[in-house]
Amino acid sequence: QETRHFHEDTGLTTSGRSKEQAEDYRYFPEPDLVPIAPSKELIAKISASLPEKPSVRRKKLQEAWQVPDKEMAAMINADVLDLVEATVKLGADPTRARSWWLGEIARIANERAVAAADLAISAADVAEVITLIVKGELTDKLARQVVEALINGEGSVAKIIETRGIKVVSDDSSLMAAIERAIAAAPDVAEKVRGGNIPASGALIGAVMKESKGQADAAKVRDLLLKHLGQG
Repeated sequence: QETRHFHEDTGLTTSGRSKEQAEDYRYFPEPDLVPIAPSKELIAKISASLPEKPSVRRKKLQEAWQVPDKEMAAMINADVLDLVEATVKLGADPTRARSWWLGEIARIANERAVAAADLAISAADVAEVITLIVKGELTDKLARQVVEALINGEGSVAKIIETRGIKVVSDDSSLMAAIERAIAAAPDVAEKVRGGNIPASGALIGAVMKESKGQADAAKVRDLLLKHLGQG
């Protein structure tokens, strides 16, 4: 005879303490309970109706998303695993979903000393933001503005974008005009890029992004800039 501890996380039990005889526990039959002998069919039916063990579910998600143990633990500790899963089910890329819930959203939740689930932002909101990023309609910087506005209760994603006038600048003429101004302001840096120093282009790209208040498509700015300076 022994006392066993049940671990909710794994659904398993481990030995706690043991006694030599059942009498040591002072067990006695309950007179109001009759003995029962459940059939194998009943046991199978009940087993099938039980929810999936948390440990089994986490293992499945970890394998499906190809997540390292450390990041899986981070999602569990931040209590965002359910939110990430819900976001992915809505079509979002798992990596992007994890990044948003563990990054910007978790940061704001920590600052406000609340759980991420208590913030005014849903899995559907995050999935929509990610979709707009993938389509090139939002940059990461603009997306952060949208996420913060969602959390502040400023309305839906569409309403926030419309109200704040958030729009990615991607037309060549507008970007080239900004690139020319950046080059004119830093001709020495432009010469370095022309000479093959590609990393130096970061300063010029940064200047364009600053002028556009983060609304320019950074990848397109880089492509146009390097081509303009003979490195594309």
